[in-house]
Amino acid sequence: MKLKIGLFGFGRAGSAVAKEILNDKECSLMWVMRRTDKYEGSYASHLFGLERDEGKIVSLVHTDLERFFEENPVDVIIDFSASCAVAEYQYAVKYGTRIVSAISNYDGKDLERLKELSRKTKVLYSPNISIGINFLIEASKVLQKIAPQADIEIIEEHFRDKKDVSGTALRIAQDLCLDTKKHVNSIRVGGIVGKHEVVFGLPNQTIRIIHESINRSAFGEGAIFAAKWLMEQEENGLYTMEKAMSLSITNGNGFKGQK
Repeated sequence: MKLKIGLFGFGRAGSAVAKEILNDKECSLMWVMRRTDKYEGSYASHLFGLERDEGKIVSLVHTDLERFFEENPVDVIIDFSASCAVAEYQYAVKYGTRIVSAISNYDGKDLERLKELSRKTKVLYSPNISIGINFLIEASKVLQKIAPQADIEIIEEHFRDKKDVSGTALRIAQDLCLDTKKHVNSIRVGGIVGKHEVVFGLPNQTIRIIHESINRSAFGEGAIFAAKWLMEQEENGLYTMEKAMSLSITNGNGFKGQK
């Protein structure tokens, strides 16, 4: 039986994620929820040139959410929209729906709402859901333990129009116990999808760990892996991508859902 997925957000990242879900034979994109009424009533599958009807686009403007989730239950909601969306899918958890959240920067109040939902269902939260960036985080933790005396700087590069500091870079700094205001450096140029670099400075040498998202499809691959992994968890709670990856490696399962 296919994994039934509902998607929040259909911007740059959300569209790429939708396409990956549509191309995964083990998943079914049941619907796409977006704030505007653009493409409302259309199917995401048609927008990507597929003939089948899959991923009907629904607008928040014209939707009674409590009724919608009752009539259109899914196994997992993948959220690539905005911080406040957590207040909109809170009604879904009563029907057993799990949540994969890839919001880059959460408002404090909305993050608390997400944590509250994790008491009722399984929630996986990661500001960057790509597999590679989580490898970078884990590798950086190991290197910091090996060389605790090293100077560490984080450099994040994104497309010109991205206004806020990368939530992923802030997460890396927090995981390495660094001051986010002093050790995160931002660059905004051209159409860079996302690049993160952790620089370790030692006497007479530097070590650089770099991850770059070449295409936003990387977010889709990570989100699908997270959704499939979350379906295997029995206990409610707030999970992280790092935990999902480490347990998959420990259990010898690899990364299911990856092509």
